[in-house]
Amino acid sequence: MGGRRPPRQVSVEEGQDCMVCHFDAMASPCELLIESDDRSEAARLAEIAADEAWRIEDKFSRYLPGNTVGRINASRGDAVTVDEETASLLDFAQTLHNLSNGRFDITSGVLREVWTFDGGDRLPDPQAVSSVLQRVGWDKVTWQRPVFTLQAGMEIDLGGIGKEYAVDRVAVKLRDAATCSAVVNFGGDLAVTRAPLERRAWRVGIEPVSANERRRDTVLEIAAGALATSGDSRRFLLKAGVRYSHILDPRSGWPVEGAPRSVTVAADTCTQAGMLSTLAMLEGHNAEAFLEGEGVKFWCRR
Repeated sequence: MGGRRPPRQVSVEEGQDCMVCHFDAMASPCELLIESDDRSEAARLAEIAADEAWRIEDKFSRYLPGNTVGRINASRGDAVTVDEETASLLDFAQTLHNLSNGRFDITSGVLREVWTFDGGDRLPDPQAVSSVLQRVGWDKVTWQRPVFTLQAGMEIDLGGIGKEYAVDRVAVKLRDAATCSAVVNFGGDLAVTRAPLERRAWRVGIEPVSANERRRDTVLEIAAGALATSGDSRRFLLKAGVRYSHILDPRSGWPVEGAPRSVTVAADTCTQAGMLSTLAMLEGHNAEAFLEGEGVKFWCRR
């Protein structure tokens, strides 16, 4: 969750019929659309949003030694007692692991040691993948709330659930702090705090998966709830005409076969939407069937 941290700044400007606020967190551009013409109020809300996003990044980013995730990853097999917030995220990670039959696994981040999804054509040595895979597997950890034990050499990475969690936390903070409607958009994962008063709905876009894509449903209207998108438009490998998605199956260490280019899901919360979009990507060829079975509204692109 998040890269090495840039200088922390918040900007506020007038947009079309709303105030627009920007900051960076969790290696993503973060944007707030606030249904107000009061710049000082927008600045106040932007500071609330940024502070919460940065708090979550500081606590859970794997790039920051000494924070919660850093202590777990440096534990070398020793038991670590975690707080309530961390325990809830670990419970959620365990639920996703079970729902996906092991396809979602927060210990799989170490596979980055052999995979670099930079748009090039360099595939890792299968033996190298197999070697790193020995340090992957939720079944190798011991989780008895609130005590977590990780084997030496293993790591956890909450990046697969952290950004959506942050969106929902910020939405709650803004809902408590103001009566106006706002859109919380962190790198394309977003939530609406409450129904807007001055418009029927907020208009938001789904990023095209290719430069020449033109689809009617690229722009959506949302008055309540959340959207989350999973995809490989920026992180992939291409070799001999075969595209390798950055969505890895932690059971094999190799990209999921038949994964869509992009999956966007609408749900009540961004965490729910993110869960479903991620699980759909991990289903590969069966992504659409999985989402249809869940009875949710979705947009799947191949």
